[in-house]
Amino acid sequence: MADWTFSDIPSQRGRSAVVTGTGGLGYETALALARAGGEVILAGRNPKKGAASLARIEALVPAADIRFEPLDLASLASVKAFGERMLGRRDSLDVLINNAGVMTPPKRETTSDGFELQFGVNYLGHFALTAHLLPLLRKGRDPRVVNLSSLAHRSGTIQFDDLQAERRFSPWRTYQQSKLAMLMFALELQRRSDAQGWGLMSNAAHPGYARTDLMANGPGPNSPLVMLGALLRPLSQSAAEGALPTLFAATSPAAVKGGYYGPGGFYEMKGPPKPAKIMPQAKDPKVAARLWEVSEKLTGTTFGGV
Repeated sequence: MADWTFSDIPSQRGRSAVVTGTGGLGYETALALARAGGEVILAGRNPKKGAASLARIEALVPAADIRFEPLDLASLASVKAFGERMLGRRDSLDVLINNAGVMTPPKRETTSDGFELQFGVNYLGHFALTAHLLPLLRKGRDPRVVNLSSLAHRSGTIQFDDLQAERRFSPWRTYQQSKLAMLMFALELQRRSDAQGWGLMSNAAHPGYARTDLMANGPGPNSPLVMLGALLRPLSQSAAEGALPTLFAATSPAAVKGGYYGPGGFYEMKGPPKPAKIMPQAKDPKVAARLWEVSEKLTGTTFGGV
């Protein structure tokens, strides 16, 4: 795979995409898709931040076909309402990019439905969102779903006996679980799409070490994790560069079903998109099937399609 960059994004004219998360990687992803001529729905929980991101994109791409839609992944009611609005207004959807996330809050927090915040927002909210949008995706043109995972998945495990970290909360361990779950979800979604004939390309991506506000907004600017990040800054890349693996997964003709993409440099921390390393625990179909069943029960959603 030759070095792949923004100039390699195929024209997205005539294609539609939902991108979750209005800042950092979500903003850069939406901007690139808008520049490529796609219709973009930027979804997030903060209308002010959404409006600001929209204004920035429209200033850079005056002809952009983009709008903001409220979506709080920490609320299953909000996720359902978003899905119902999309189903009521649209006939199809071509791309869903499950990007938004929270990272390592210092204390255990919960969503409005009582889920541990990282597992609830990073994974369960996106699981439910994908289920609600599946009927539109099935009617899309070469539809793709891209899940954002992380290098953190490498040491993650699915703690079925304590999924919500009620007995023992570790910010980093719980973040690792949520990002492992996202990668497993991508792979299992592809298996089920193939078995059920949904016609999806489901893949995943990670940004390496991209310079975003994710850590500062989670553990805080003075946390040891952020301080370590400052020391590793020479191995980092911009948020725009960090969005490239996602954009490759979402648009490139070379992307494959069940693929996983990240930066191609040292330890996959920076560099142009390349196939990324998937740890063995992410490939276990029995664990993935169990996680899927548990997730359906927790979110009250099923993947019925059309």
